[in-house]
Amino acid sequence: MKGRQVVLGHLFGLESAALMEDGQLIDLMVASDPLTALPPGAICRAQTDRFMKGQGGVFLRLPGGQTGYLRDRKGVSEGKPLLVQVAGVAEDGKAVPLSTRLIFRGRHALVTPGAPGVNVSRRIRIEDRREALEALGRSALADRDHGLILRSAAEDADDDDVLAELAELIDLTDRICNEGPGAPELLLDAPTPWEQAWMDWADPAPDAVEEGADSFERCGVLEAVDALLAPRVVLPGGGDAQIESTRALIAVDVNTGNDTSAAAGLKANIALARELPRQLTLRGLGGQIVIDFAPMPKRDRATLDQVLQAAFRQAGSEATLAGWTAMGLYELTRKRDRVPLARLAAASGAA
Repeated sequence: MKGRQVVLGHLFGLESAALMEDGQLIDLMVASDPLTALPPGAICRAQTDRFMKGQGGVFLRLPGGQTGYLRDRKGVSEGKPLLVQVAGVAEDGKAVPLSTRLIFRGRHALVTPGAPGVNVSRRIRIEDRREALEALGRSALADRDHGLILRSAAEDADDDDVLAELAELIDLTDRICNEGPGAPELLLDAPTPWEQAWMDWADPAPDAVEEGADSFERCGVLEAVDALLAPRVVLPGGGDAQIESTRALIAVDVNTGNDTSAAAGLKANIALARELPRQLTLRGLGGQIVIDFAPMPKRDRATLDQVLQAAFRQAGSEATLAGWTAMGLYELTRKRDRVPLARLAAASGAA
């Protein structure tokens, strides 16, 4: 189907949302499985446990007996409670990554306690509208020291709708930030996939919103997910890649297929570089990633570097491109911000 579709349904028995553009799966959000009690975005009261000497971090006790890890322990006192937000997905057997920089998300705005200032999305370029939104934000904040970010969705929204959401978000922020000491407790759960879709995929407005028991099958989401659960990725031009997850890292191998010409290596490598951010996002893969690109002249590495940088920048991925190793492999790291799709499938018995 042509156009932009938001598809609401269920995957592996879990609430899910998919974003389709011209028949291609662009983004996919699946509710965390029951074993992931604290999904990314959840806010809770935690209690410091022990400092990690030499590493600068600290372990914290979380609700449900889970353990979290905070890299920056500046201002943290041992044994004291503090508010934290789940910043990513923990690897098996490891602590939940946490942050003390809380973000309260809405469709039109984000509230950032402890980071004062009113900022307007750069995508809103009409100066009069930028000034009007900034004034709305300052009015809603009054004398609080929270920060506000007005999202691009606020540009065409009714001012009353923006103000109503700001009031709700700011009140929620006030209540949670004023929480007193106590035992570890979940204070705010992460948005569900349907809620997140409403907040993140409404700008630009979709051409259609599909829902129902068969919505994923009808709109091609199930077929796309089946492809994501397989290691092979078919690339334009006849090449392919294998994306495989190990306990230590994500390994990517690029092949040229039947094309043995001198230009085949660079062609397949560029195709993979453009596709890789989408594949990693949809598969829920992060951490250390090592790519074994197809053979190509060293002089072409600079071209491939530019393609990779542009692809990850456009995707908005939190990734660090480390570059080439002495053995000709390419290394990068990507934030673990979602539960791996394969793990969800295995938990449901679908894999």
